[in-house]
Amino acid sequence: MKVSIRKMTLQDVPAVAELDRNSFSLPWPERAFVFEVAANPAARCWIAEDEHGRIVGMLVMWLIVDEAHIATLASHPEFRKQGIGAHLLTQALQAARAEGARRALLEVRAGNEAAQAMYRKFGFEAAGRRQRYYKDNGEDAILMMLDHLEAQ
Repeated sequence: MKVSIRKMTLQDVPAVAELDRNSFSLPWPERAFVFEVAANPAARCWIAEDEHGRIVGMLVMWLIVDEAHIATLASHPEFRKQGIGAHLLTQALQAARAEGARRALLEVRAGNEAAQAMYRKFGFEAAGRRQRYYKDNGEDAILMMLDHLEAQ
């Protein structure tokens, strides 16, 4: 699938929030995406659009000093396993590196093997475990880190 990656705008937020609701058992409220796009100076928000202009993926990253924290990343359920998440992550990490990030981190559900495998392809490694991180079912999160982002 051919997608284009661009920065998220306020006009994208309703579609992004819907994508989030369709992707996660603990979706962010729409107002959270509004805040990230319009008011959070640390946020870097990206979307993936298909050739018809449909939003098929999104990523929110926070750039804090020299760390890029991937806050959320999702591909539309109908378009998974087509490289959309990898395209978004590539764009976000390149942008973070250009702004001086030296490492990246994220939390991922312990049971989400597909996401963990994708992150490992980028060089992320498990660096810890956050017990009962997810409020919906008490599932642990795996903390994954990518050190030396500036050398990537």
